[in-house]
Amino acid sequence: MAELTPGMEQEARPRVSLALALRWLMSLGGILTLMGGLHAYLAVRLFVSPQLPAPWTSVGPLLVALLFVLLPVGMAASRREPTFWTQALQWTSYVWMGAFGILLSAVVVTDLVGAVLSWTGVVPDALALARGKALVSVGVTVPAVVYAFITARGRATVERVTVPVAGLAPGLHGAKVVQISDIHVGPTLDGRWLRRVVEQVNALQPDVVAVTGDLVDGTVDALREEVKPLAELRASLGVFYVTGNHEYYHGGPAWAAEVARLGLTPLQNEHRVVERDGARLTIAGVTDYDAGHIIPAHASSPERALHGAPQGVPRLLLAHQPRTALRVAKAGVMVDLQLSGHTHGGQMFPFMFFIKLQQPVVRGLATIAGVRVYTHRGTGYWGPPLRLGPTPEIAELTLVPAPG
Repeated sequence: MAELTPGMEQEARPRVSLALALRWLMSLGGILTLMGGLHAYLAVRLFVSPQLPAPWTSVGPLLVALLFVLLPVGMAASRREPTFWTQALQWTSYVWMGAFGILLSAVVVTDLVGAVLSWTGVVPDALALARGKALVSVGVTVPAVVYAFITARGRATVERVTVPVAGLAPGLHGAKVVQISDIHVGPTLDGRWLRRVVEQVNALQPDVVAVTGDLVDGTVDALREEVKPLAELRASLGVFYVTGNHEYYHGGPAWAAEVARLGLTPLQNEHRVVERDGARLTIAGVTDYDAGHIIPAHASSPERALHGAPQGVPRLLLAHQPRTALRVAKAGVMVDLQLSGHTHGGQMFPFMFFIKLQQPVVRGLATIAGVRVYTHRGTGYWGPPLRLGPTPEIAELTLVPAPG
């Protein structure tokens, strides 16, 4: 293979960047086309087919079109200086993003049921059926969105799980590891909300606090004041943090440095050994599963994280994505328990059914390729300020010696 000279390298870079830009634009165009088509489908089912009286036959589709346009506009507004108007655009965009998924699901289901009712002759009047389907779809969606909003913005549920650990010495019997994950401080979650989470965590009197990534949706400069409450986290054996994929969208190294400045211990493919009453526990952490695609030097490595860790001492691994367990198993690294997040437990119906396409587990305690993994539902949320199904979570994991 021919070697690139410095001059050739400078020429190659713009071509690669242009190819990536074109690929990104094509992907964005495909997504917008699909979303536009689905919005048109909603407009037809809710306003055109029911033959609603004027002005709804024209105002309704126009409203749906406006909400479609608000999706990319709201995303673009998140990159601008926060003002009343940019925040209003973001909130409207994010709420509609979630409501759209719920409404689309309702319309599809009513269409399927309507097709059966029409085919069997139970409801022969096509216009009455169209109006009934529209009414049911909206009637289901509105309370569902209200419930999902209240759930997402409410207090996190404390999930208490007892985890037997082989080789755990008596001094650590009953040690409490409190995990928070996927907090997503950003456009719709601020420092006041985060302080409430910190107070909930501290009230549990943890021995270890694990923050397993996706802490933010924004840069350090934009969110420095909002994440300050993290400095108030208290745990007798330490507060540990690993990056998620979202930190790398907004400056992963900068966020690791900021978190360290606040008093947390970032674990970037490294470990620490903590001790209580003569009993030791190794706490390791890896960078996000996909970090290496953005910053090659930050590639996730369970081997590096546990290199030199003492033998015979139980090992806890913090890894944002559950599928890291597959790398752990492939590398032959011994881990007693992996703490992960990323999935949000699905966050909203019906999206939890698609998580398995990317992750081996959606939530809770499971064994992946021989590695025990606790997958957190998330303490905050991404995008839509809605949770329909999985509630926000703070996990309290109590470690006890495994029998025998």
